[in-house]
Amino acid sequence: MKGLLTVLVLLALVIGGVGFYRGWFEFSTGKSEDKTTISVTVDKNKIKEDEEKAKDKMQDLGRQVKDKNQDKAHENPERQP
Repeated sequence: MKGLLTVLVLLALVIGGVGFYRGWFEFSTGKSEDKTTISVTVDKNKIKEDEEKAKDKMQDLGRQVKDKNQDKAHENPERQP
């Protein structure tokens, strides 16, 4: 159970770090008299754009692997099942 919690915390930290780097999250602070305000802004449009880019890239990689395997199958027809 402790290992699962550790993995979840590490996963959250990685996602938070990548999200901050990619511009998904923005932190800001404000101060008035004796109060400090911290706010987090989530850019849902940026997350969606990056998600679409990742999907497209994965599909392209899948097509490249498929095409490469088909080319090898045509080069070595005796190895086909």
